[in-house]
Amino acid sequence: MLRELTSPRNIIASLILLVACCVFALAASAVGISDNQLGIVLAFLSSIAVVLAFVHQWRTSKQFRYLIYASGIGVIFFAVLHNVFEGIASKVAETSMAYDLLNGASVAFFMIAILVCPSGMLVGIVGVIVMSNRERHL
Repeated sequence: MLRELTSPRNIIASLILLVACCVFALAASAVGISDNQLGIVLAFLSSIAVVLAFVHQWRTSKQFRYLIYASGIGVIFFAVLHNVFEGIASKVAETSMAYDLLNGASVAFFMIAILVCPSGMLVGIVGVIVMSNRERHL
């Protein structure tokens, strides 16, 4: 997998997708994602771009199936981690630095669970469909 990522063509494609991710994330931040459909769509597009930056070179449906499985497990795993860190943060004094770190980790895990993992599932589903059709016609 790493050998495929080191070709100049794949590096350029990955960098373009990462730049698109940053642009969408900055736009979502500027618009705001709290009760704003455009901001939520931009944040979702940002997470799709970051997933695509790592999987765009895959050429078999099996790899995309593994992405679907990992994303499904990831939703559960990161949701549990969010709840664990949220619970621990509620037991710590709000003025301490530990509270801020635990609360930040909780938010990060929540964003991964609701943005990155569903994006991984979507990219995986589309990848399985496209690669299955491509494998069938070869």
